[in-house]
Amino acid sequence: MSSSADAVAALAYDALSADELRRQLGVARIELFDSVGSTLDIAHEIAPGAESGTLVLADRQTAGRGRQGRRWESPSGAGIWLTLIERPHDPRALDVLSLRCGLRAATALDAPAGARVQLKWPNDLYVRGRKLAGILIETRWRGSAPDWVAIGFGINVLPPDLETATGLTAGTSRLQVLALLVPALREAAHAVGHLTTEEIAQFRRRDVAVAQRVKAPAAGVVAGIDAAGELLITQPDGIVSRHRTGSLTFEDPLPCS
Repeated sequence: MSSSADAVAALAYDALSADELRRQLGVARIELFDSVGSTLDIAHEIAPGAESGTLVLADRQTAGRGRQGRRWESPSGAGIWLTLIERPHDPRALDVLSLRCGLRAATALDAPAGARVQLKWPNDLYVRGRKLAGILIETRWRGSAPDWVAIGFGINVLPPDLETATGLTAGTSRLQVLALLVPALREAAHAVGHLTTEEIAQFRRRDVAVAQRVKAPAAGVVAGIDAAGELLITQPDGIVSRHRTGSLTFEDPLPCS
């Protein structure tokens, strides 16, 4: 149980108890909450003693976390707000874990999204030019080896009241999505090494940014990603720059159609 003051435990999630949901999803343990600040915060509290495959799931977040310290509120019932705790053994795989999670999740979510799910480096999922989901991964190390990772994932099931965001097909249940999403994230977490040639090709087919003009992390045209998960940008002078961190900002808004 969390010591967070704003965490409110739940007995069920969409009418399923934690044990029923655990068996359905095939995970080691589930912690359910009606409301939390962030599922990532809960994960950090319980991870030192948690088994690989422990899932933190909340109906509502009051201080969801994103990259670069961004915070937002995740409304009750409108989406899935989770953090998955895993204990991977390959440090090289952590270089690309966010991209790998995005790729596996996108493939799993095509059907409930009603369209091909696109990917935006380094951690966002899009449908028809609008944001559907986001990933945030935080790692704790023991010396030079990873001890555990917390894979935070938030997805809009219902479309938010934002022109730049979207949700899943009407009538899609959160339990249906979890049954697709959790195995995909677990598969990504236990993959080894950098991205394979096939994974890079799969990412490119879904890449919302490839061939688009961008302003950041450098000015130029996106050429794709490499095996280490770096963003490749062809700059105006023809030099291809490589970027491991940063936010990808388009020169023009993505078409939402």
